[in-house]
Amino acid sequence: MLFFRFRLLAAVGLVVLLSAFHSVQAASTLRYTLAMPAPQTHYFEVDMNLGGFGKQYTDLKMPVWAPGSYLVREFARHVEGFEAKAGSEILHTEKITKNTWRVYHPKAKDFSVHYRVYAYELSVRTSFLDAAHGYVNGTSVFMYPAEGQQLASTLEVRPATGWTQVSTSLKPAGGQFTFASSSYDELADSPIEIGTHKVLSFEANGTPHTVAMFGSAKYNETKLLADMKRVCEEAHRVVGKNPLDRYVFIVHNIERGTGGLEHLYSTTLSISRTAYGTEGGYKGILSLVAHEYFHLWNVKRIRPVALGPFDYDNENYTHMLWVSEGGTSYFGDLIVQRAGFVSAEDYLASTSNGITQVENTPGNKVQSAAESSFDAWIKGYRPNENSNNTGISYYNKGELIGAMLDLMIINETKAQKHLDDVMRYLYDEYYIKKKRGFTDEEYQAAVAKIAGRRFDDFFRRYVYGTETLPYEAVLGYAGLKLTTAPVSTDAVLGATVSTAGGKLTVTSTLRDGSAWQGGLNVNDEILALDGNRLTDDPNKLLAGRPANSQVKMLVSRDGQLKELTFPLLAGTGKRYRIEQAASPTAEQQAVLAKWIVLR
Repeated sequence: MLFFRFRLLAAVGLVVLLSAFHSVQAASTLRYTLAMPAPQTHYFEVDMNLGGFGKQYTDLKMPVWAPGSYLVREFARHVEGFEAKAGSEILHTEKITKNTWRVYHPKAKDFSVHYRVYAYELSVRTSFLDAAHGYVNGTSVFMYPAEGQQLASTLEVRPATGWTQVSTSLKPAGGQFTFASSSYDELADSPIEIGTHKVLSFEANGTPHTVAMFGSAKYNETKLLADMKRVCEEAHRVVGKNPLDRYVFIVHNIERGTGGLEHLYSTTLSISRTAYGTEGGYKGILSLVAHEYFHLWNVKRIRPVALGPFDYDNENYTHMLWVSEGGTSYFGDLIVQRAGFVSAEDYLASTSNGITQVENTPGNKVQSAAESSFDAWIKGYRPNENSNNTGISYYNKGELIGAMLDLMIINETKAQKHLDDVMRYLYDEYYIKKKRGFTDEEYQAAVAKIAGRRFDDFFRRYVYGTETLPYEAVLGYAGLKLTTAPVSTDAVLGATVSTAGGKLTVTSTLRDGSAWQGGLNVNDEILALDGNRLTDDPNKLLAGRPANSQVKMLVSRDGQLKELTFPLLAGTGKRYRIEQAASPTAEQQAVLAKWIVLR
């Protein structure tokens, strides 16, 4: 009984402490000011005003990564001039970890912090500032109180002289260019475009959509907005639930586009400014729009349990990026096809190319899709000359796994259900009802619930293992067949060679290919072939040679000459093509019609 009373008193004390903590948090206030008085220097100026922080000191943190981009980028390395004040009093500060600054304020509950951030990397995952515009990804600019990640805040943006536009999905909070966020997670997940960019708009599913267009590009404004609207409305049909009250596309039209990054109510797209002018380029833009827009369900709301709430200090590991990213690529392409921008024939051709790419990557037999997902932090964003030999993209492999699962579900349910229904179930069960992400096993259970049977063997062999996906059997459900043909029966060097700078430099070698087995190394400069001085890529000169013919190469390796002699092996690459069977059954036709739109 005495022990019980002690535990009861301890529990009461804990409740009191927690209540006190929450009351302090409720009384605490946080306001950011973002300025850019000299944008040509690439420095953002950040002020933080913190009120009601009653401890002896407060730790402020800068994230080490940006959610959606799985690499530790060490954003704190760009911070300069960190200082803190309480009124006019300068407070003592010290940096206690690579991304944590401690501010001592024993006599003051209210204090301010000022620092600068160097921002000169224009990508969808970093921040950038120059004389033309500013772009902010929250994790690389804004710090947060270590114990106040869920603290609401306001942000005032002070654009550079002459800049008139600020575009973000953050909600206005009174005053020009002043915004509110419910937590640091929302602030960090709401990029900001600042400058003189063009602002377009359209409505989809009753929700206003804003398009902030930075950079010059030739496009038909009316057509682009209409096509984006079609893509967005088709994306809504997958899950059938609208979680939005606003959405913002930030579009950077630059010389060479780099892709996109998803956010809770927005996305940033980096697009080659010339892409609008070709049919293939324009369809690529719509595919990118579909991919990033569908992320507002898949990843931002339907997510693996590891991807939220975020740990901004460390890697957030999951085996499920093949679902989150590869699955989004799969649905993105389906959305564009369903919306009428891609024919059924072109969709099957694109899927064929995807199979060809994956199956001709040696790393597909070394690394599983689940391993690729888990190792994104150390491999996916750090490719080297040997990456294709040791790994596979969770985007590419995940897209094919998605297609296989979709066809398997359609077949098992006699064309009554498909992978869309799995997404709807995950949205309702985990995002709405349980308010959390799902585990690996829960994802498999969701697929089983919709299909009416488990696919444990499929997941074991093809998702967590490296066996070749059962293309022929699964495509057969839809009356399709997969044909293969060798890329070449001639001898193949099995190496890529760069001609940059007038030098013939080996940049990669194919596992078990001629160069690999013959000892040709990456960074070797090829000087001569069979006694003749080389001036062009040796792959061109070797084309057509019979398999097993000998080749002599003179190379410069680390400044020393070396002669290599080795046999040229036959190429092992295959080209895959999906074709329709001559006489599909009614059941097969029903599966195909449920899978893609036949026009």
